[in-house]
Amino acid sequence: MNTKEIIIKTAKKQEFRNITEQLKVLLKSAQIKNGMAVITTQHTTAGLTINENADINVTGDIGNFLNETIPVTNKFKHIEGNSDAHIKSSLFGVSLTVIIEDGKFLLGVWQGIYFCEFDGPRERKIKVKFIAG
Repeated sequence: MNTKEIIIKTAKKQEFRNITEQLKVLLKSAQIKNGMAVITTQHTTAGLTINENADINVTGDIGNFLNETIPVTNKFKHIEGNSDAHIKSSLFGVSLTVIIEDGKFLLGVWQGIYFCEFDGPRERKIKVKFIAG
């Protein structure tokens, strides 16, 4: 199977972009009935997560907590000044594995798949590999 790609342009320094629908479109085109999807981003200042998709306040709360816990500061030694984004990326991780069953992602009723931008705005790539099984 070929690796698929989603390209998104983020608009803020930090944002959580629900990419579930874009991934569903890729899954439909891959025609995988059962198996799994490996979703990854090759950026060191971004991440991926699965979380609630019904209330936008959840991602807002997560973002606020992250900024309070890991603020942008000049106390970090990294010359680019974006160490907070690197730390947040490491905490979230850059890949997810999601089970596919009956042609659908096996997610809970309230779950969505999010791309997490920590050093935007930027153009970002998300790679997806579908594995039948």
